[in-house]
Amino acid sequence: MNLNGIVQSVIFLGILILSAKPLGIYMARVFEGRISANRWCGSVERLIYRFSGIDPDEEMHWTTYAFAMLAFNFLGLVVVYLLQRFQSILPLNPMHLPAVSPDSAFNTAISFATNTNWQGYAGEATMSYLTQMLGLAVQNFVSAATGIAVLVALVRGFVRRETRGIGNFWLDLVRSTIYILLPLSIFLSALLVSQGVVQTFKGYRVVQLVEPIKGSDGNKISTQTLAVGPVASQVAIKQLGTNGGGFFNVNSAHPFENPTPLSNLLEVLAILIISGALCYTFGYMVKDRRQGWALLIAMLLIFVPCLYMCMQIEQAGNPVFTSLGIDQTASTLQPGGNMEGKDARFGIANSVIWATATTAASNGSVNAMHDSFMPLGGLVPMWLIQLGEVIFGGVGSGLYGMIAFVILAVFIAGLMVGRTPEYLGKKIEAYEMKMATITILIPPAVVLLGTAVAVAYPAAKASILNPGVHGFSEVLYAFSSAGNNNGSAFAGLNANTPFYNIALGLAMFFARYWLAIPILAIAGSLAKKRIIPSSAGTLPTHTPLFICFLAAIVLMVGALTFFPALALGPIAEHLMVPSH
Repeated sequence: MNLNGIVQSVIFLGILILSAKPLGIYMARVFEGRISANRWCGSVERLIYRFSGIDPDEEMHWTTYAFAMLAFNFLGLVVVYLLQRFQSILPLNPMHLPAVSPDSAFNTAISFATNTNWQGYAGEATMSYLTQMLGLAVQNFVSAATGIAVLVALVRGFVRRETRGIGNFWLDLVRSTIYILLPLSIFLSALLVSQGVVQTFKGYRVVQLVEPIKGSDGNKISTQTLAVGPVASQVAIKQLGTNGGGFFNVNSAHPFENPTPLSNLLEVLAILIISGALCYTFGYMVKDRRQGWALLIAMLLIFVPCLYMCMQIEQAGNPVFTSLGIDQTASTLQPGGNMEGKDARFGIANSVIWATATTAASNGSVNAMHDSFMPLGGLVPMWLIQLGEVIFGGVGSGLYGMIAFVILAVFIAGLMVGRTPEYLGKKIEAYEMKMATITILIPPAVVLLGTAVAVAYPAAKASILNPGVHGFSEVLYAFSSAGNNNGSAFAGLNANTPFYNIALGLAMFFARYWLAIPILAIAGSLAKKRIIPSSAGTLPTHTPLFICFLAAIVLMVGALTFFPALALGPIAEHLMVPSH
């Protein structure tokens, strides 16, 4: 690690932490119905309710809330599937791209509905402008808003007492979209356009090459086709909504998605800014802001060491090159370290910051190829995903996943002192523990079972382009990404096949909704309980001791669950490097 990496990471973390309070307060006021200054958004909100026949004052039981969430997401899934299947006859398809295959369309529809945005296709060569905008970009908004809505319902479970209602899904969905995601996306889109991110409805551009080249057939090639489109508008919400699905195949490593160092900083900040601020929103809404800071600090306790560990590994370079006498020291003439798969514009520091941020959150966008990281460097982002996407995680979904770990932590602490566990004045009993346990265990089960089937099934093994332990890492990463709704890929795996499209699609589906439903069940159960005043025997959940205990619980669950699989992949590969 060098001074450049330290400075870049401190700037990133400083802006992230400083933005948590103002944005967190704003979002809390949105969900408490105390935002009245924005007349335009208020008018749009009321128009949506009137047009849709929604009564925003109607309170929903948790089962009704869950049904509304599932029905809305299923409708979005169907729309995205149909747009892909019929895009060849629909407008805004200047390149006349054909219909997407049924299995790929199935995978993509689930991927964007679940906020995963796994892409087994090249966007610029597969999706029309209409599909990108009306299908994928719209799902970027509403899938992110769904995660925020479920979190807000859980918060109401802690705040309310002796009631059956946890809010109104439609109200939470609409407010998340028009008061939070849409304004931030418009602002970020304008900034990205100013940096050179393309935004156009015109067809792809054919340009003259500065120096003609010979093709593989020996013929002279003097032109190149440049893919363009409505990119900036999709990039903004893919980052802010922790979606991650790129307009182009190489995502934010593409100069039309991420052209400058400033655009890189803005985009990587957008990955974590809402998830980080929601911690403060949580503390604000439960009337104890220390609880929000405690959750944010617990996340940073895991994220920051992982960031610097990965940066140190990548900056140290490849030991094989060192043994050959190749200089990998950072200097004014070279960035040094392991630059394979990284853009020279961003170097080691910004590539690693992005890799750890995108995998800590369930974002999945990339500005470097994780497959080209050193074995232990690639282990860090993989493990951040495997922790359950609770270290920031997706907007809303990351924090409610972390709260499931909080419930587990207070339960274990209660067992150790022989006292009924409590959190925010609500008793944590058998029902809440069962639901929290389901939330914590479903992703690992999906990941490990999916990986086991893939490495045993001949058609799945045929998709592995790198044999041996690295190929195993690629499969493990793919199911880790899908099973935790991340969406990034290790590359080197041909995942656009019927097996992987269906298997990963099912993994994404279970990992999203089998977690959201137990969380809503917890919210409904807590809302019916009375609040117990704190006493001398109450476990304080905002202290440094509890923060460290919570971080330790998250780390232990992740380590005990995935260490055997990691030992077969990146750890084994690290030990096989000749110098080791």
